[in-house]
This record gives sequence, structure tokens and C-alpha cells, in this order.
Amino acid sequence: MATNPNKFQRLPSLRERVEDTLLAHRNELVSLLLRYVEQGKGILQPHHILDELCKVTKDCESLADGPFGEVLRSAQEAIILPPFVAIAIRPRPGVWEYVRVNVFELTVDQLSVPEYLRFKEELVDGEANDRFVLELDFEPFNAKIPRPTRSSSIGNGVQFLNRHLSSIMFRNKNCLEPLVDFLRMHSYKGQMIMLNDRIQNVLKLQSSLVKAEDYLAKLLPDAPYSDFEHKFQEMGFERGWGDNAGRVSEMVHNLLDILQAPDPLNLETFLGRIPMVFNVVILSPHGYFGQVNVLGLPDTGGQVVYILDQVRALENEMLLRMHNQGLNVTPRILIVTRLIPDAKGTTCNQRLERITGTQYTHILRVPFRTKNGILRQWISRFDVWPYLETFAEDVAHEMTAELQGVPDFIIGNYSDGNLVASLLSYKLGITQCNIAHALEKTKYPDSDIYWRKFEDKYHFSCQITADLIAMNNADFIITSTYQEIAGSKNTIGQYESHSSFTLPGLYRVVHGIDVFDPKFNIVSPGVDMSIYFPYSEKERRLTALHGSIEKLLYDPEQNDEHIGSLSDRSKPIIFSMARLDRVKNITGLVEWYAKNKRLRELVNLVVIAGYNDVNKSSDREEIFEIEKMHDLVKKYNLEGQFRWMSAQMNRARNGELYRYIADTRGAFVQQAGVVSVPDI
Repeated sequence: MATNPNKFQRLPSLRERVEDTLLAHRNELVSLLLRYVEQGKGILQPHHILDELCKVTKDCESLADGPFGEVLRSAQEAIILPPFVAIAIRPRPGVWEYVRVNVFELTVDQLSVPEYLRFKEELVDGEANDRFVLELDFEPFNAKIPRPTRSSSIGNGVQFLNRHLSSIMFRNKNCLEPLVDFLRMHSYKGQMIMLNDRIQNVLKLQSSLVKAEDYLAKLLPDAPYSDFEHKFQEMGFERGWGDNAGRVSEMVHNLLDILQAPDPLNLETFLGRIPMVFNVVILSPHGYFGQVNVLGLPDTGGQVVYILDQVRALENEMLLRMHNQGLNVTPRILIVTRLIPDAKGTTCNQRLERITGTQYTHILRVPFRTKNGILRQWISRFDVWPYLETFAEDVAHEMTAELQGVPDFIIGNYSDGNLVASLLSYKLGITQCNIAHALEKTKYPDSDIYWRKFEDKYHFSCQITADLIAMNNADFIITSTYQEIAGSKNTIGQYESHSSFTLPGLYRVVHGIDVFDPKFNIVSPGVDMSIYFPYSEKERRLTALHGSIEKLLYDPEQNDEHIGSLSDRSKPIIFSMARLDRVKNITGLVEWYAKNKRLRELVNLVVIAGYNDVNKSSDREEIFEIEKMHDLVKKYNLEGQFRWMSAQMNRARNGELYRYIADTRGAFVQQAGVVSVPDI
């Protein structure tokens, strides 16, 4: 949460603004601060801060609209340690300041990040002792990296770097030499790509490009590259420019424009067409990773679907680009995950499995190895940490053997995959990309400051440390939305929460990650439109599945696939489908529905989640949620209005199930809840 004063204009005179408010609204402000203090030692969230503001005075508007009200509206938390109230102020995404008020003496201090974190640590440890605190600051390692200053630019790293690079090239032509050197050195398995030794510098490249442009103008656009390959080699060019005269001409013209007057759009287009990625490794160690019979099993959900859809699209894109650029190269994509010998009817005990719908993409499974041999059973994602270093060593061996070399690119998924990707990237010199999917620190609020209380169960210290290492080691980070990085005006982004924080007694992070770093790039994942398409597209509907869907929803027989019944089939359906763990909060949805009498009169509720029998689960969170769900059904007498189905593995039927429920005028609830630590 720290800011660099050389880059951002800090909130003007924060201390003075608070002091001015003390003078103008002394009684109201003292009353407000006393209300905070009366709540005792602890942390106040934003809504608590503002709720108390409007309770202290009849003249609420003048105080709320004044300087201090502006401060409080930007506050993300308040630390109460009587007689002090320390407030974290966030005037805009990615920019933070801190102030502390002594309620009894009415003195104001503006705090640095370490001072604020030290004050926060006193909540847990009492009087803080700075003599032996490990303080982490990653800013010096990234100080030379150019980055934007506007919050609106967050997440557009590639665009920013292209603008920055093109401006440097425009001002200093010598900066074009590294581009030429790269094109001359670029190769794949000994095959030269783009340029050969006939071109030694920028001037020679420019003259050769002019000759090539004149030569290509005389050819038909669809003339194959093989017709002029020999001529191009004599000019200094190798394969990689295109598969026909038209595409090669576009590339040549594009590079000539860059050499004459560098432009960010031309630069992005040209660099994006250079063939550079031939072998990709995607890491997703935890859970049951397979193509069938895995969805809904513990720790196995949307991440698996996301990766399988990703690799199919990625292979198609790689094949298309290589063909269009005139290369005869076979790409390889490996999804590296954990091999589970006791696979429970899945293929997770197979070392190598080809992905359906692809030609060159496989799942490579590597077991967790210990001193006592291979770990045979599934274990929770919270318990994988002791195995990952050895797993990374084994993956390095298996992966390079399978690919007969080192991959060009490695993608980590979730905290464990990102940590293994960091180890492999460092060991083998591979470009690294991170995809979080979820950051446990934000899913479980205050899991950083109260980490020790839940360490035996959740190992938050490992999780948060792994995320911190991977974020800083990654060459770039892919996120789905801006909000994932930097939140909104009033909410903190998942990554932004790692800017500064403390694990009391372990270490203090004064600068963990900078959301303005150009390594952040937003790429929305999309959806498989062959499975999920609008219910209104009648000609595409899978009507043959309607019989089994109706049985799934309305069959009165109770079995291990579904419990509960829907007595009134005319009612619309509220529907949700997710893993049965606390973060997804399916039981919270059921309880909300159960307590609303009017809602129960109007609609039915259907959920698909996990198992409905505790004896079938080995996941501690899921077992707790199963028991809670059964208790809710009994407590609120939901029979006739509620249907609970165990996890459904048929993707095609699941897609049609959404549409069938839409036919009932129903609604889908996207479960992505947050658990507060005291409730864990």
C-alpha cells in the first residue's frame, strides 16, 4: 500500500486537514472518535467507520462533507488502540496514506507505512518490538522499471511498455540496434528465424527491407513463400515473415515504419507476429486435474475448466500463427499437475493424457514425493506446501524430457502453481506468467494479521508468502478484470491488498507489489460458446437432454445424487452451482433463501454442490458445509422448496441445465463469497 512520492502526488496536507477539522468540529469529532474507541481494541471496516459518523451529530452533513468526512470516505480501515485511532486512507486506487489521532489529547500524526504496520501489529502482539522485525521492501528491485502514474492505466502494461519503448526509439535511433540483434539471433532448434548473418546492423536491415518491399510489390499477394524463399535468403531474410507474399509484405512494411518513425501500435503489431512461443508449460498442481469425473471433487472446479478451455484455444492460436508466419513447427503444450495414485475413478493416476480436441496438448502428471515414497492420496490445497520444492525438481526433469528441451513460456495457476513456476523460471531461465484465480489473503479477510490463529488449519503464512514471491518473480501477470488488480473507488483490489501488510511475528511487508507495475495485464477469459450459449437460441438447444434434466430437478426419489424436492413445478428457480467450500458460501445462499418467507413463496431454490453425504468427503471444509446444509434443511423445513444435487460431471448437460432453468424464468447466482476469519 506504500506510494512513491516521486511518482504520485500525495493527498495534500493530510495532517493539516484533520487538524483543521478538529478546530471546526471539535465536539462532533471528539464524539465520533470516542465512539470508535469505546468499541475497544480492534479493526473497523469502511462501513463501520461511516456508520458511526452519521450517529454522532445532528449536523452530520457539515462534518461528513468537510475535509475529515472526505478522509473517512476514503478510509479502508481504522485501527483502534485506545487512546489512538489510526486510519488507512486510499484517495484513489493504488495510492495510500496513513494518519493517527490521539483521542484524548487531540493530536494528529501522519504515519509512514512501517509506522502504520507497527501500530497494527500491536493489536496482536501488544507493545511492538522493532529490534527483530524482518521488514520486506521489493521496491528497490523494481525501481528502474517504467510505470504509469494514472490509476486508469493499471492493467494495460503491454500498451504502456510499447508506448514507452517506441518513444525511446523515436528519440534515440541507437535503441533500434537491440531489436536487430534479437531478430538476427532468433532461432528454434537450430533453425534461423527472421534474419541471417547477411544483415549486421540497422542500416543494412533498412536497405534490405526497401529491396524486399520493391520485390514483393511485383508478386501476387497469395504467392507462397517457397516461391521466393531463396531470393529472400540472399537479401538476409529467413522464414518467419509470413506464408505468402501478402503477409510478408505487411511485416516488411510494418518494420520499415518502425525504423523510420517508431509508433506504439506498429511496434505492438510487429512484435506480436514474430514467432517466439513454440512450447508452453501450464502448472496447476493441486486438486484432481482431469477431463472427466473430476468437477465438484474437493479443490477441483472452475480452474480446471478454465485451463482446459485455455489450452484448446492456445493450441489453435499457435498453429494458426505458425502457419501464417510460414513456419513448419509442431508446438507442444503441457499441463503439469499432480499424479494421484488413488485416483477415485478418475484418470489422475495416468502420467500422460492427451487433451481431447487438441493434437499436441497433454496433461503431464508428476507425483508428490516424500522420503517415505510417493504420496498416494489427494490432499487439500492448504496442505501442499511441504511437497512443492521436491515437486518442482521432479517437474523440471519430467518436463524437459517430454519436450526434449526447455519450454519458451511457463504459466502458473493459483498460489501453488505460481510458486512452482517461480522455482522453475529461476532454475531454467523461462519467461513466467502468473494467473491467481484466487488470492486467499483477500478471500479470508484479516488472515494476514491473525495468521497464527489459523496456521495449523490453513497455513496462511505459506499461502501469502508464496503469492508474494510469485508476484515479484513473474515477468507478467494476467488478470480477468481491473477490479482484480486495483478494485474500485471504494474497494481494494486483490493484488492491491498485497502492497503492504504484516504477518505479526513473522515479517512486515512495506512494499510488496505495485499495482502500477506494467507486468499487470487484463485478459478476460471468456467462455466455451459450444457449451454455454443463450437459451433463446432454440435451434442449438440440447432438447434430447431435457428428460434427464427434469428427472434431476423433479424426481421425488431421494438418493446420493440429490436430496430435497420441488413440489410446485410452476415456480421459477433460483440456481447456483459451485464447490461446497466456505468461500463459495453455498450454505449462505440457502440460509438467505430460507429466512425470506416471501421469496420462498415465489421461487424454488436449486443448488449443485459437492457431496450430500459426509462419508464421501475427505475435505474438512466440505464436511463442515455438508453438515451445515443438512442442519439448514431441517431447521427451516425446506422440503418441497429446495433441491440439493451433488456435483454434476456432464458439461454438456450442465450447459443445457442453465438454459432449462432460464426457461422457468429463473435466475443464476454466481457464488464468489468471502469468509471473515472469526467465522472460519
